[in-house]
Amino acid sequence: MVAGALGTAALLNLPFPIAGPVPIWRTVFAWMALVPLLLALDWLMLPARACRKGCRWPLWAFGAGWLAGAVWFGVDCSWVYQTMHLYGGMGPGLAAFSLVLFSLFLGFWFGLFALAFVLVTRALARRGLARELAWVAVPFLWLGMEFALARVPSFPWDELGYSQIDNGLLTLLAPWTGVMGISLLLAAANSLLAAGLMATGKRRIYLSAWVGLVTVGMGGFLMHRAAPAPTATAMLVQPNLNVVTDDVWVGPQWDQHLAQFAQLAGSVCGEPYFAGLPGSGRVMESQCQSADAQPDLIAWPESPAPFRDIDPRFREAVARIAKSEHTPVMVGDAGVDSSPGANGQFSYHVYNSASVVAANGRFVGRYDKVHLVPFGEYVPARNLLFFAHQITQQLTDLDRGTERRVFRLASAHGAAHRYGIFLCYESVFGDEVREFVQLGAEALVNLSDDGWYGDTGAPWQHMTMTRMRAIENDRWLLLDTNNGITSVIDPNGVVRQSIARNRVGALPARFSYENRLTWYTTHGDLLGVACAILSMLLLLWSTRVLVSDAGHR
Repeated sequence: MVAGALGTAALLNLPFPIAGPVPIWRTVFAWMALVPLLLALDWLMLPARACRKGCRWPLWAFGAGWLAGAVWFGVDCSWVYQTMHLYGGMGPGLAAFSLVLFSLFLGFWFGLFALAFVLVTRALARRGLARELAWVAVPFLWLGMEFALARVPSFPWDELGYSQIDNGLLTLLAPWTGVMGISLLLAAANSLLAAGLMATGKRRIYLSAWVGLVTVGMGGFLMHRAAPAPTATAMLVQPNLNVVTDDVWVGPQWDQHLAQFAQLAGSVCGEPYFAGLPGSGRVMESQCQSADAQPDLIAWPESPAPFRDIDPRFREAVARIAKSEHTPVMVGDAGVDSSPGANGQFSYHVYNSASVVAANGRFVGRYDKVHLVPFGEYVPARNLLFFAHQITQQLTDLDRGTERRVFRLASAHGAAHRYGIFLCYESVFGDEVREFVQLGAEALVNLSDDGWYGDTGAPWQHMTMTRMRAIENDRWLLLDTNNGITSVIDPNGVVRQSIARNRVGALPARFSYENRLTWYTTHGDLLGVACAILSMLLLLWSTRVLVSDAGHR
């Protein structure tokens, strides 16, 4: 059991970013990663072993799944340790303890998946039905688990379908089903392989079907779809600020940083960029505009810069840049609201926000982040978690935004277009990002600060999930980050341009505007909802069968 759990944890990590872009050969492991755990669970259900050690098979199954999930999250999200130790002020021991708790909590859901599988298998055997039906249930149970992870602990990080982000064939599913449709297909392939390995008379049929499915599926990496030609330019500033020390600009630092912001925003050529992802083997290119040409948008990312939307200096500086370049500006900042309280004192609400300034320097509005990062922007159950205050450096929890907004902006070229802005961690929630497109966004902008991840695989994992949002909604997506990977992503999820990490620069991002609504944009995670409901019904039926049989003994 332990070997099966650890085998799945190891294989699951291979098709996801570790320290850079994922080579195509590693993505094939997504088609077999669940097999060791499934074989161990099926072995546990064989009649000769089902009642070993006092019929504790439900506990053995749950424990195996929990172990697989905990190890998988512990390795895939090992960046949690670095974030809490280097940037959250925790000691090594406490940071490691936090990672263990984090992994155990998320691994619990894998345990539920494993338990559900063996319950269904056992109930089918009690009713004299074919055991193969349990293999049919695997993809639906798996997707039900992924849906639960996205909704309950609210952490849909590196779902199985993301492993195929560069697969031009499988990503055709995303505009219809979101990433969950790809996860369902991969889970079905894993189940088919496991069934083939455990079968007797039909083994050749199962294994041949699996080989054929994987061959066709992996062939999708050779498929390239044409994307619309870009028609606009955004200057995406990458300030590369230190997330620990650059939250206060003393004396001349304010003027120096703002002058740099203005210089990067108005640069004619911007930073030499990669025609693809950094580290993907693409050569560096450059793109220059005429001196009198203005971009359609200027963006400053979420960052530790001490920008407050109520600060007159900040408003004046951003308005000056917008008017100088005749271009609208989006800036990651802290939004502050005040309201009168008791005894004539004011209470303040602080948000992680993005302020939007029109080309004439007028402040158009502000988007306040709706989906906050647990332990980064607020501490859940703060009174119970005595050590958690360290990750927020004893600051008050940020307030949560209440609505998603779209901003209609006109550039120097005269045409007005609608943009949807979301901040950092929000990009991993496909069912939420689509709401900006529903509201009319013709292009998506993600302002992010990946500096908290350090030099780990997390920025690459974040990039992968952000790319899926472009595919699901058929939109160009501008990813502007503090320290990389600043890039422009086309509606097929292809990174067209990017600049290197951990350096100051500005990317002259070429993009376009789209208006078509995909099925996924309109209907969201219906597939996940359906699989979650089906999983619950299978669990209820299995439990009823087993309890009924136990009562008749």
